[in-house]
Amino acid sequence: MSEINKAILQKANAAIIKGDNEGFLSYCTEDTKWVFIGDKTLEGKDAVRNYMATAYKEPPRFIVENLIAEGDFLTAVGTIKMENEQGQMVGYSYCDVWRFKDGKMAELKAFVIETKST
Repeated sequence: MSEINKAILQKANAAIIKGDNEGFLSYCTEDTKWVFIGDKTLEGKDAVRNYMATAYKEPPRFIVENLIAEGDFLTAVGTIKMENEQGQMVGYSYCDVWRFKDGKMAELKAFVIETKST
């Protein structure tokens, strides 16, 4: 199951890189829940779709440094660059903990920290 979940996340991430939000969402459950620790919680595919429509106007660029899988859980650690509300690219380090259910991404706990370039 661990390798299958890794493959699912890699396919979903490939969709995001191409700007295919619906392609990404096809890998999520209808009741998917995304918790951005210390920020907000999105409940359901429509809430995630609305978030992606604004946050991913310009497809994010990211590097997955590590994927660690155990049972129904998959942790992705890496860096991401996203356009902010002012149109500037901002870098972040992230740790996403995904829970899978029936072969789809059911829940995300995202720990995201803006990185300062020196």
